[in-house]
Amino acid sequence: MTQNMIDTASIDWQKQDGLIPAVVQNHLTGKVLMLGYMDQAALDKTLATKMVTFYSRSKQRLWTKGESSGNTLELIAIDKDCDNDSLLVQVIPNGPTCHTGTESCWPDGNAHSFIDNLTNVIISRKGQSADSSYTASLFERGTKRIAQKVGEEGLETALAAATNDKEELINEASDLMYHLIVLLEDQGLSMAEVNKNLLDRHSKANK
Repeated sequence: MTQNMIDTASIDWQKQDGLIPAVVQNHLTGKVLMLGYMDQAALDKTLATKMVTFYSRSKQRLWTKGESSGNTLELIAIDKDCDNDSLLVQVIPNGPTCHTGTESCWPDGNAHSFIDNLTNVIISRKGQSADSSYTASLFERGTKRIAQKVGEEGLETALAAATNDKEELINEASDLMYHLIVLLEDQGLSMAEVNKNLLDRHSKANK
């Protein structure tokens, strides 16, 4: 499933005494999960095993994320920055990433993607009084009404495209995405699961 390799010989290991920072990002949601450090051996092991491995500065050894907790990070893609002295590591996390048990080491949500924050707002509306918000009223009216709205917005999106009305297409596509997220939450699902399904299909098609 790994999408790309990296030229390890081009990395400037000497700039920071053999260690470079590695920012870990959820490939499916864009959420930043953690910051670790890699040396040459940690990067080589990460690429070889497809499980993210760091150099632990406190333990003074290689440390594969999840080696004791089971909350591993499956490597999808990795890239270096323009100065060749830091890494962006795209992963699929198996369980919470932070040692505190949260999904991310930045749990407050201030730096998360808009879709992720919108989803959290939608989730917060579930179970509230129907007159408190449009989203709450949708949840109260139930699955059939939510599904009906997805169908209506899908049709309106298609009609906007058919008439080449780009501004309306953006508006209708936004409505469609919003109602789709509501429907997924109603069914106990998420956009991350849809993204994972698309990733699996892409991987199979490109084997």
